[in-house]
Amino acid sequence: MIKLKEVKTKKDLKAFVKFPFKLYKDSKYWTPPIISQEIKSFNKKENPVFNDAEARLFLAYKNDEIVGRVAAIVNWLEIKGQNQKKMRFGWFDFIDDLEVSQTLLNKVEEIGKSFNLEYTEGPVGFSNLDKVGVLTEGFDSLSCMVTWYNHPYYIKHYEAANYKVEKTYSESIFPFENVKPEFFLKAQTLIKKRYQLSALNFTKTSDVMPYVDKMFDLFNQTYASLSSFVAINDIQKAYFKKKFISFINPEYIKFVVDNKKELVAFAIVMPSFSEALQKAKGRLFPFGFKYILDAKKNSKTADFYLIGVHPDYQNRGVHAIIFNEYYNTFKEKGIETCYRTPELEDNEAIKKIWKHFDPVVIKRRKTFRKELS
Repeated sequence: MIKLKEVKTKKDLKAFVKFPFKLYKDSKYWTPPIISQEIKSFNKKENPVFNDAEARLFLAYKNDEIVGRVAAIVNWLEIKGQNQKKMRFGWFDFIDDLEVSQTLLNKVEEIGKSFNLEYTEGPVGFSNLDKVGVLTEGFDSLSCMVTWYNHPYYIKHYEAANYKVEKTYSESIFPFENVKPEFFLKAQTLIKKRYQLSALNFTKTSDVMPYVDKMFDLFNQTYASLSSFVAINDIQKAYFKKKFISFINPEYIKFVVDNKKELVAFAIVMPSFSEALQKAKGRLFPFGFKYILDAKKNSKTADFYLIGVHPDYQNRGVHAIIFNEYYNTFKEKGIETCYRTPELEDNEAIKKIWKHFDPVVIKRRKTFRKELS
């Protein structure tokens, strides 16, 4: 018999966060989070997302042993602002036991019905900057720090619970040697002149900060047309600024501005921290910081995290300016591999941006949906 326990104490929350460490202890491909940071993400005083959302966390027990977990999430900005009556769920992990996964999903559906919501979708996080999707292809490839990893058996559990595919994402790689500057060098010069644009490069994080709020505004504009997009508000901007921007190499942040210094495009890349996080084993001390700082300085893989172009400048080749700047930076850093984090497969605009680099899809992931009526 499966027993559910709602997370109410610090001890329970720590158990919730640490469950995957047991589930994937023998996996060569799972990238663990930093335990302390993961715990903070569920702290209502730390994470401003809880101003407009709520989450209930549950642990599943079998014979007094934790065998599964799930976060049931209600995002009121999505429900009230977009009339998307969706019950979100994420951080969904479980042993290969259909009773365990079904018991957890039943609880998610029960909560959704109590709020008169129409359907569930997961695995997703609180917002579009969180992890998304259950892995359906590419189980033998090292996971990125901004994605979830899971065992292959997860898929049959969704199907057994009568969940249907909602969205499909892909992740791809290409060697840096595929980047041929002749595809964008001349173009970016012409585009700069035609639209009076210029690129901004940085060597200090303090120089990036004055532009970050505008970057998040542009992010909201760029992705507003995508399905299930929830805009980032001002309070969340401050949170993400503190959490992420200071962590990213400033030279890996690229902006394009017009002649009035207004932001028209941006891109954020991170060095791959996957191997460093595996070595850290969820802890910053005593050696986790060392591994992470080493990766920040010496990683030969660059993970493309976000790229956005103002709607007025889309399909005008502005991305050529960004690629030219990254080409120079990556050449100097000795980057060997470029990795694209999850992108919606129906996002045709993003596919066009990368077509000249011959990317190879190495992973696919999906979100699943179930009607609650």
